[in-house]
Amino acid sequence: MLGGMAGKSRRAKLVLTREEVEQLERLRRSQTAPRREVQRAEILWCYHAGETITAIARKVCMSRTSVAKWVGKTLRVGLTAGLKDTYHRPREPVITEAAKAWVVHLACSKPKEYGYAAELWTRQSLAHHVRRQAVAAGYPALARAAKATVQRILTQRALRPDKVTYYLERRDPAFEAKMREVLLVYQEVMLQNQTGGAPEASPSVITVSVDEKPGLQALANTAPDLPPVPGQHSTVARDHEYKRLGTASILAALDLQTGHVTTRVERRHRSREFIALLQDLDRYYPPECTLRLVLDNHSAHLSKETQAYLATCPNRFKYVLTPTHGSWLNIVETLFGKMARTFLRHIRVQSWEELRDRILLGVSEINAAPVVHRWKKFDALMT
Repeated sequence: MLGGMAGKSRRAKLVLTREEVEQLERLRRSQTAPRREVQRAEILWCYHAGETITAIARKVCMSRTSVAKWVGKTLRVGLTAGLKDTYHRPREPVITEAAKAWVVHLACSKPKEYGYAAELWTRQSLAHHVRRQAVAAGYPALARAAKATVQRILTQRALRPDKVTYYLERRDPAFEAKMREVLLVYQEVMLQNQTGGAPEASPSVITVSVDEKPGLQALANTAPDLPPVPGQHSTVARDHEYKRLGTASILAALDLQTGHVTTRVERRHRSREFIALLQDLDRYYPPECTLRLVLDNHSAHLSKETQAYLATCPNRFKYVLTPTHGSWLNIVETLFGKMARTFLRHIRVQSWEELRDRILLGVSEINAAPVVHRWKKFDALMT
């Protein structure tokens, strides 16, 4: 007995004009048309060519039901309408704009205002609070809101209540005036450096930028570093564990005319350590010069002890104070950056005294080839 023959399809053939065939050909190969239209053009082109629904479904990676849907629609209403989505009247949104505004209001508040311990919302905690309070707030559509729903609402408003971006509030009412004074000093020094002078001549006013780098840790290895080995290890190998030996404060004074650095390395940063730096400056520079110090408002710079010392050498030191939260105006910060990039980077020592000695050695190397630090952006800050 012979096996049963495959049943013939009951669907009608798709009859197309030459122009419609060319339209399908262009659309199925298009790189710019919507993907769904390209896919439907492929389905209809294959069906017109005589391929079965099963073969087409396998080729376009769709179900037989979906392929049959688009073929049937085209047979009913024609090619042009068959390629397009059927118009659906949009439903009224379940989550109203008022409900979204309520979620945004919550996101712009802090969890502690609603009795939680957290400082900031997470998506999960905000969604949990929304679900708990939605009915009482009059927004029952949010009673089952998932984390993704809350995230979509926040994304539409470009809100990230789980993130913190820091800013600096300007608390010095005389910020601009103080900044201008500092920059005028830098401009004066720059002009002095450009005009030059006799090598033996000493300026009557020497400008020195002064600041401190506190909290530098003295760290000791618990196991020796392993050097690089060609072909095996490209870097220095260092054990993860270390021993703390205390901290050091670097007090530095940068000469803006010559680039010379006067430095002290101390365990603490108090008035007595700052006074010791002033005494070092007093010994280093000719006694007939006035030392103009650009420095910040640290308590050690303005304390009673420091004022008492300054009274013992009248007309020797002149302060130019940077504004509050304007320490970035102090050029000596670039010196600390240079120290960090050169000899402080990855430094390990066996004692606090070794850290002090190596810092002083690094400063000696800088003084052996001093570089004059300059402020370059006058126009941007003086206007």
